[in-house]
Amino acid sequence: MARVWKCTGLRWSPGGPVLVWDGGRRSAPARGKRVAFAVPEGGVRACAGARGNDCPVRAVVPGRSTGGRCEECARLERAHSVAADTVAGDPRPYRVYLAWFGPGRVKVGITAVERGPARLLEQGAVCFTWLGTGPLMAARRTEELLRAALRVPDRVPYTEKRAVRSALPGTEAERAAEVRELHARAVALDGWPESLRPEPCRVVDHVGVFGLGEVPGAFGEVLELVPGGSVGGELVAAAGPDLHLAVGGRGVVVLDTRLMTGWELVPAGPEGDGCAFPVREFGREPDGLF
Repeated sequence: MARVWKCTGLRWSPGGPVLVWDGGRRSAPARGKRVAFAVPEGGVRACAGARGNDCPVRAVVPGRSTGGRCEECARLERAHSVAADTVAGDPRPYRVYLAWFGPGRVKVGITAVERGPARLLEQGAVCFTWLGTGPLMAARRTEELLRAALRVPDRVPYTEKRAVRSALPGTEAERAAEVRELHARAVALDGWPESLRPEPCRVVDHVGVFGLGEVPGAFGEVLELVPGGSVGGELVAAAGPDLHLAVGGRGVVVLDTRLMTGWELVPAGPEGDGCAFPVREFGREPDGLF
């Protein structure tokens, strides 16, 4: 009987992406290597629980949920969360950043200084620059200032990130242009909190880290995992929570690893190359399995 694995998510380390499995085991998916797994027939997706604890009711969650949690566990997970704006007294210093995901897709955000660029790697930012450093509430006010004055959002949907990621400009200078222009406009604004120290524009490019420079653009994204389905292919790139897999002769498909949590997974043999999960082609509505 095949061994069953449960994925708890993808993390970014200084050495690249790492898949974390139930029980603490870790594996680093390497570009050029095969990634293949299946969901057994009759499988169900269980709630991932909250803050390191199992779901008390062992709820079943929808396959398309990227959070992978029931409503109550999702609420508990976001309690005391800086990202959810439920914490105001965090004494750690924070940075405000501009992140670029592709043409016309720039966002403003904040992250703790101690995390370095990890937040940007986790989001799949193709390039970014810091804007300023200071206390949490000063960083929050600066974020709100940019949203109001420059119409810069604080969120870019992952579907949009993936679609524009498939057709990125070829040079670092081209990819950095929007970030540099917005940085210049941002630091010229009045109303910056006095406790936030502005930082010069130094654009960091992640195309090489993600492996996006020499691979074909993806044609679509996996919508959900389903019982009896499988995926198998060569890993050609990884960005944020996404694995870009070359699946046989069909091309490259993007798998959001957050969709893997809660499922019992088994290895797929060489005959499993391809994708038997629902896929949405970029620019089209989903059309079932292929």
